[in-house]
Amino acid sequence: MVNICMCYFGIFFSSSLVLFFTSIYLFIKDLTYFIEYEVLMLNSSSVSMTILVDWMSIMFMSFVLLISSMVIYYSDEYMEGDLNINRFILLVVMFVLSMMLLIISPNLISILLGWDGLGLVSYCLVIYYQNVKSFNAGMITALTNRIGDVALLMAIAWMLNYGSWNYIFFLEEMKEDKYMVLISILVILAAMTKSAQIPFSSWLPAAMAAPTPVSSLVHSSTLVTAGVYLLIRFHYSLNDSMMMFMLFISSMTMFMSGLGANFEFDLKKIIALSTLSQLGLMMMILSLGEYKLAFFHLLTHALFKALLFMCAGGIIHMMGNCQDIRFMGSLTLSMPLTCSFMHICNLSLCGIPFLSGFYSKDLVSEVLSMGYVGMYSYMIFYMSIGLTVSYSFRLVYYLFIGSLNSFSVVNLNDSGKTMLQGMGGLILLVVVMGSVLSWLIFDSLYIIILPSIMKLLTLIMTMLGMVIGYLMSQLSLSSYNFSLERLEVSNYLGGMWNMPVLSTYGMNYLPVKAGDLYVNMLDQGWTEFYGGQNIYKLLTNSSVIIQFILSNNIKLFYMLMVIMLIFLLV
Repeated sequence: MVNICMCYFGIFFSSSLVLFFTSIYLFIKDLTYFIEYEVLMLNSSSVSMTILVDWMSIMFMSFVLLISSMVIYYSDEYMEGDLNINRFILLVVMFVLSMMLLIISPNLISILLGWDGLGLVSYCLVIYYQNVKSFNAGMITALTNRIGDVALLMAIAWMLNYGSWNYIFFLEEMKEDKYMVLISILVILAAMTKSAQIPFSSWLPAAMAAPTPVSSLVHSSTLVTAGVYLLIRFHYSLNDSMMMFMLFISSMTMFMSGLGANFEFDLKKIIALSTLSQLGLMMMILSLGEYKLAFFHLLTHALFKALLFMCAGGIIHMMGNCQDIRFMGSLTLSMPLTCSFMHICNLSLCGIPFLSGFYSKDLVSEVLSMGYVGMYSYMIFYMSIGLTVSYSFRLVYYLFIGSLNSFSVVNLNDSGKTMLQGMGGLILLVVVMGSVLSWLIFDSLYIIILPSIMKLLTLIMTMLGMVIGYLMSQLSLSSYNFSLERLEVSNYLGGMWNMPVLSTYGMNYLPVKAGDLYVNMLDQGWTEFYGGQNIYKLLTNSSVIIQFILSNNIKLFYMLMVIMLIFLLV
């Protein structure tokens, strides 16, 4: 039997290399191709299948294919022994193909097909391990994303005013038009649900119920980045008030997730909150009008986040599926290669100089410092950078420095050969791709002139974050002397400001309560009394009388005859 993992790995990997060099060619030559096929004409509106081939779409596709090829290769060993591994791989492939359709579409209808494909397949992948927790997580993921799908459907309806769904032609020309303003608002709403911005953030950590290879794919280059990518495409039509709104929402998301990750103990959830923080960063820089910079960070983040999840998967695999970081410690002694990879990814996430994350993150912070933003945005941005370093170093302390708190008899060693090869395929890119992309994407030099203190502020916040991360880990270790107030604050901050409670219990409580009242007062109450039960009583009584007459008809006949004779004779 042909190994399905290796088959798809080969196809995706070779395709990604071809597409990467194609994107460089398109960028150098400044070429854009539209490939259009008209499906049907509907009331003078043309329904056509359009493909947009430019350097941005092709480069993003090459990254998605590269990461998915490594994830599929990694899954060959990670999902070993799973009875349904072929189904799992095919679901991953469908997931990637949906993302492809979304990336190359300048048409809202074909975007919706890819968008809905992502939502549907992500539900199937989140509920892959069939238990109550997975089903609940799958439901909150699917239903939150439905809000964005409906917004996109409404945008499609409003696009009818232009006679075509190829939005890319109308963005700049119709920027001031009221219909385009409405379409842009709906697209922002759709992007907020898909990229899990406040108040739709609670589904992202819940989606960690999926197998780790899926988490690696979802959180790096597919599902959550779809919203940011759509906004990058729509950036021409965003006006100042929309950008201010996005700036506020994304900065709050960035701060909230950074704070929450410092109080979390689930390894995968910490990395999920880290993704949320980086998505906030991308949306924030996008709301300042720097769409190329947002795309640059999107690509560099995809590389180190995919590898970070793969390392976490290797550790969880070896710890016997234990995800609590309090049980881990001193893993560098038994899993040196996996830990080295994870260290590099963590440093890249923190923006440590000359790793790929540094090139995008440092540029983002300097461009923000150079722009005209309020003190609120400036402060919250740098505080979020500090929090990123803080939770990363807290994670490093728990995983690699602290003592091992697991069972005394554990067989800890580096993951299997296939998993390590899958991770090794990405590690070189995590180190060098930031600089390569910065030379490619920014063809002209950025000249950034800042005062010394503002120039060094990123470095200062990084150092401060390291100290806070160490103190946070020490504080958590001495949690036995927690007071109730401190525990409540910790639960509130670690629980994403109660958003998961609001989006589950908050959404369910009132409808369920209303249903209970309806059943007791109406369905089983007055409507029953005046409706079904009363009609039943009337029919029963009348049928008793009719039955009595039919059973005693001869007696009644003689009795009536006697009464009639009496009347005649008297």
